[in-house]
Amino acid sequence: MEDPDAERFLAEPAKDTGSQRSPYQRDRARVLHSAGFRRLATKTQVHSAAWVASSGDPAGGGDAFLRTRLTHSLEVAQIAREMGHRLGCDPDVVDTAGLAHDLGHPPFGHNGEDALDAVAQPCGGFEGNAQTLRVLTRLEAKLPGAGLNLTRASLDATCKYPWFRRPGKRKFGAYADDAGVFGWLRAPAPPGDRRCLEAQVMDWADDVAYSVHDVEDGFHGGYIGLAGLHADPAERAALCADVAAAYSPESPADLAAVLSDLLADPVLAPLSGYDASHAAQIALKRFTSVLTGRFVAAAVTATRAAAGGGPLRRYAADLVVPREVRAQCALLKGIALRYVMRRRGVEPWYARQREILTELVGWLSDRAPDGLDPVFGPMWKAAPDDPARLRVVVDQVASLTDPAAVAWHRRLAGGRGDEPGR
Repeated sequence: MEDPDAERFLAEPAKDTGSQRSPYQRDRARVLHSAGFRRLATKTQVHSAAWVASSGDPAGGGDAFLRTRLTHSLEVAQIAREMGHRLGCDPDVVDTAGLAHDLGHPPFGHNGEDALDAVAQPCGGFEGNAQTLRVLTRLEAKLPGAGLNLTRASLDATCKYPWFRRPGKRKFGAYADDAGVFGWLRAPAPPGDRRCLEAQVMDWADDVAYSVHDVEDGFHGGYIGLAGLHADPAERAALCADVAAAYSPESPADLAAVLSDLLADPVLAPLSGYDASHAAQIALKRFTSVLTGRFVAAAVTATRAAAGGGPLRRYAADLVVPREVRAQCALLKGIALRYVMRRRGVEPWYARQREILTELVGWLSDRAPDGLDPVFGPMWKAAPDDPARLRVVVDQVASLTDPAAVAWHRRLAGGRGDEPGR
């Protein structure tokens, strides 16, 4: 009898390549070679490629340092694979989850996600994680009706939020019209919202990667300086308030104590005078390496202490992350939020991004199906009602890269301006 974890939504004929690959190695290859994965190369991580191209913002004198969703996903996969291996997970399952976890993100990152969520309310809203499941199981061109047709274990490992949309909750992992495949992949899970261990490993790897690496990019771009945090208690308090509001259940006062220790840490202290010199870049790379290793090791050690030895897979254990380590990670995310994503001068471009995507959805809805890509036109024709047709248009817009969204908008607007601030 086939292992239910290795089962695929649609049965496939046996594939004998002579390499004796496991089902999960095949999953990893399918994601790595997918069109959606390639598109991540020009989708926003923190710095928008379209912003750099159109605004002249050099992010440190050129875009060589910039992370995209593609490089971020590769980094998440590497961290998740190492952490999963140390816990006894199948390394290819957590690797696949890391590679796939951002496939549903639209142009312009979380800002674009908010814009599409607003315009997609008639069809159930938009959420990047739910869109990831849709890409993997429906939109990618591998098997009709099944997308990449990954195994149950790999799909479950990508589900950071294994529930449908709920009142008052922004995050969710599946749209109502994807209930069939969602129910199938979650069938072996315990009742409730518990995530498999591999999904928890991927989620923590994601947190570690973007907390540490977004700060690294912020230093490279010249947006982050620690001198103000060292010198100004009010600025430290404001940062802790931001973190408590956005990333952490800790109080600002409790975060302040963790921040003081973090700023005094020997791996972070040398960055106070960061000047982009070779020596400074070495210190910055040491910061990313040491903190990544520290955050991973802390989770592995704490999980092993709670769950014991032996391979830990699927629902055999939950990942344990020590409180202080989680707070340190949240503070790093807050530093990137406050000094990079909310830096002065970017709001006009953020507003323009939202306008571009909102107008694209409206214009393409008016021009469908002829205005859609050949992939999405037949889907629009087959949709049974207006909400389903809107979902297809949103799928089309979400699939675009940042530069493609700008180019499509320019073309559909008849060449009228789309530069920041217009």
